[in-house]
Amino acid sequence: MSRTMEGTDRTPAPVRAAYSYCEAVTGAQARNFAYGIRLLPPGRRQAMSALYAFSRRVDDIGDGQLAPEAKQARLDDTRRLLDGIRKGAVEDDDTDPVAVALADAAQRYPIPLDALDELIDGVLMDVRGAAYETWDDLKVYCRCVAGTIGRLSLGVFGTQPGAPGAERAPEYADTLGLALQLTNILRDVREDAADGRTYLPADDLAKFGCSEGFRAAVPPPGADFEGLVHYEVRRARALFTEGYRLLPMLDRRSGACVAAMAGIYRRLLDRIEDDPAAVLRGRVSLPGHEKAYVAVRGLSGLDARGVVRRTHRGRA
Repeated sequence: MSRTMEGTDRTPAPVRAAYSYCEAVTGAQARNFAYGIRLLPPGRRQAMSALYAFSRRVDDIGDGQLAPEAKQARLDDTRRLLDGIRKGAVEDDDTDPVAVALADAAQRYPIPLDALDELIDGVLMDVRGAAYETWDDLKVYCRCVAGTIGRLSLGVFGTQPGAPGAERAPEYADTLGLALQLTNILRDVREDAADGRTYLPADDLAKFGCSEGFRAAVPPPGADFEGLVHYEVRRARALFTEGYRLLPMLDRRSGACVAAMAGIYRRLLDRIEDDPAAVLRGRVSLPGHEKAYVAVRGLSGLDARGVVRRTHRGRA
């Protein structure tokens, strides 16, 4: 069945309903993400919602209360569903709205669905209790659970015809995903510790005397927790700077979407840098009005132009 790229006038009712379901999931469970994709035209916004809803399903399996063996089985089932989507075996009248929406989005846009296999691989690392000795080890995990989202999103956005360096767009999208994930890891360090997870590299923790972990609202005795956070913040900022090279390759509204989402996380990073211990007291977040302000700046190109200018000066 043929689809229009941005319009939905000829989209079958079951598919429209499936997209509505995915958009509801995105709005309720991914407020940072939702602020960015609302800047997109309807077709791309729907496709991004389908990608989010499927990714959320995978994440929820990993974060749920099932035994590891049951999580493995659920992830295997999800991988089989993905394989069916890839083979075109999902019909418009399927009872799974996420599968219907993602199958339709994959017909409209050149979405690299294999990246969702990598996402499942990353969640399996959580299920199996993987630990990370070095930043290189952690990067493998981050590329699976976040770099993949950057590459999937690029499949929806596309690049502008003739954009210089466009062959490196997937690399920059992947790097921007790493920046967002490292920011998430810093924000959630106490919450993850309560769940028995430590993502920051063991050699970084040892360097700053933080190997005991983060189960309390104060840093471990004798630890240079502030030094650790500032060290990881600098790493995240370098990733943002590199990832922002993607923006000139996108059309205005896709670039605004990326700038808005990344801008929210960069502001979270600012707050964490200003008060490192805040991440031990609770989740650091931005109020809705500030997220809206970042979205407006993204749409106007203000954040993007500023970062891109600084990036080019840094390489001069």
